[in-house]
Amino acid sequence: MRRQELILELCSLTVNSLDLILGFAENNAWANLRLYAACASLTDSERRARRTSFFPTIHATLTHIELVDEFYMDALEGGGRGRAIVADDDPFDSFDDLMRAQRAVDRRLVAFVRQLTGESALDDVRTLERQDHVQTERVGDVLRHLLQHQVHHRGQVHAMLAGTAVAPPQLDEFFLAEDLPLRRAELEALGMRTR
Repeated sequence: MRRQELILELCSLTVNSLDLILGFAENNAWANLRLYAACASLTDSERRARRTSFFPTIHATLTHIELVDEFYMDALEGGGRGRAIVADDDPFDSFDDLMRAQRAVDRRLVAFVRQLTGESALDDVRTLERQDHVQTERVGDVLRHLLQHQVHHRGQVHAMLAGTAVAPPQLDEFFLAEDLPLRRAELEALGMRTR
């Protein structure tokens, strides 16, 4: 009976734009935790083996995700590093270094969304240094783009894992109240909400 009461309580919560974006930012960190755990079971040569995808290897795809996350987070935070972040397309000496960098940028993303003071903050403007121009975008649109970029390329890594001996991890057990027991320990380890 308590489980059903909890589910009804969770379903009654109202959600605004910031809640949605925070949920997706937390989901992003959680999904990366699971994906990296699976990829850690591969050898470095398996992670760097050529496969069919947009980027030719699991390593290259994970590196692309992390660098693009850094690029957009730098713009959101006003860091000023711009395209220098993506100048080296393979800056990590080891998989552990890449994994630590991804976890750090995931934490920054969640912290950034948590510090937004209201939905009007999503209308603030940020600039993105492109190769031949400076792009101006709303914070909310940059966040949505960043999160969608993650989903897109994480799915490619998930598919590439299917061609290895490592089973691709389940990545869709995040939002439903009934799935909470399947993710609670990982969310607690990440210091995230378990509602």
